[in-house]
Amino acid sequence: MDVYTDTPISRLEIVESGGRRRFSDEAKLRIVEESYSGRRLGSATARKYGITRSQLNEWRDAARAGRFGPASRAGFVPAVIVPEVAAATGPLMANGSGRIEIVTANGRRVLVDRDVDVEALIRVVQALERLT
Repeated sequence: MDVYTDTPISRLEIVESGGRRRFSDEAKLRIVEESYSGRRLGSATARKYGITRSQLNEWRDAARAGRFGPASRAGFVPAVIVPEVAAATGPLMANGSGRIEIVTANGRRVLVDRDVDVEALIRVVQALERLT
């Protein structure tokens, strides 16, 4: 015997079941760019949009491969300007060569001098970016 058979239904609600959502390529690219906006923001961005960290990583890979269109800028990170520090004297400065430090979005560092092969450097930096 059902206790609710005598009571009429006065209101019926449809509750979202958490089914599969679809994101446009533009939305995916915007989410990927937001995830690169600061250090360790990938997990926080994934939580904010209700996706998994692995899904965000797949979207990052797709953005790097250009599958979200030619406007993909996901590989760029903001430049940070720091006050100039007095140059240290040493053998590196004495012979006139200079060094540059490159820090990738995932925190990897590369030190190179001004005579580095640019194509080789690009391949190294791209490989470091793919490491998690």
